[in-house]
Amino acid sequence: MNERDDRPRTERPRRLTARMRLTLSYTLFAVTAGLLSLAVVYVGMRYIPNYPLTSSNPRYRSDAPSRQEILDSLLRAGGYALALLTAVGMAGGWLIAGRVLRPLQDITGAAHRAASGALEHRIALTGPRDEFTDLSDAFDEMLARLQRSFEAQQRFAANASHELRTPLAITNTMLQVAAADPAGQDWGKLVARLQDTNRRGIEISDALLQLADLGHAPPDLAPTDLAAATEQALTAVRDEAAALGVTVTADLRPAPATGNPVLLRQAAVNLLHNALRHNLPGGGQVTVTTGPDPRRPGRVRLTVANTGPRLTPEAVATFTEPFLRGRGRTAETDPARRGHGLGLAIVAAVADAHHGELHLTPEPAGGLRVTLDLPGTGGGPGV
Repeated sequence: MNERDDRPRTERPRRLTARMRLTLSYTLFAVTAGLLSLAVVYVGMRYIPNYPLTSSNPRYRSDAPSRQEILDSLLRAGGYALALLTAVGMAGGWLIAGRVLRPLQDITGAAHRAASGALEHRIALTGPRDEFTDLSDAFDEMLARLQRSFEAQQRFAANASHELRTPLAITNTMLQVAAADPAGQDWGKLVARLQDTNRRGIEISDALLQLADLGHAPPDLAPTDLAAATEQALTAVRDEAAALGVTVTADLRPAPATGNPVLLRQAAVNLLHNALRHNLPGGGQVTVTTGPDPRRPGRVRLTVANTGPRLTPEAVATFTEPFLRGRGRTAETDPARRGHGLGLAIVAAVADAHHGELHLTPEPAGGLRVTLDLPGTGGGPGV
């Protein structure tokens, strides 16, 4: 970036306002049109025959003006007319320019308010559709997206602080109790609890780092098989499914996709963890399928469906929000079913990084169906 680009906006050279430039443009156009009209009349008058006008009666003296006198009078009257036209053009141009630029002043005011942090303000420009209303609507849409993003970032920062503070506070409490009564402690049990709390803090930190990396650095994409990544994920969660008493049924058909194998495996693991931990207390089921998308040629999908309590569409719509667990923001009392509330948020980020889509649908009988839809090999982002 050169030195000029680094200068603050206040150092820009002062120029005429847009309203004044428009006014001068209108006036110049009006005066130019008047001058051209006068020139045409003047040139036309030059071709009038220049013979003396006399009376048929020699005794009467003719007072008819000559051609030169007519031209002189025309120039004099034209000068007065041009002066009046300039004044009228300036006044009219100033009023017209102000009326035309009034929506731009509203947009500028909204931009200044947004710069000061007031993102809730909307221009809501009325009137027929033109360039200004299109700009206003685009600006309002941008403000709405910025407001949603800013509010989500604030919630994320607050929730992340709370989640990271919780294991530290628990650790501090256990250490204080142990320090107050060293002889009455079961040190083996205390160490195990400290290790479990520390592991949870590490998991949250790793998940936050992964979520941050997905939001800033695009992953390396290459031809891969979504079915293979899902099969690896099933192997990783097999013991957890057995411990929770959940039956997993898989139908893995080839699903050649363009993606990152590591991230796709992590997304599949997160979907399976979510389906296992938010299931029925006993006799739960999870169904996993992969293959081409029958409704969208050129794309592949991974579907994970589980049994569980009935869910409302309003609740499901918030599940990809970071730190939102199956019970809202309250952690599960059962350690085996406890999560950190970032699983589906990471899957959503993986889907965005792969130009894919994540769909969450509540099952009528209870439970959730999650579909990860990705471009197939050679499909590209726009398929």
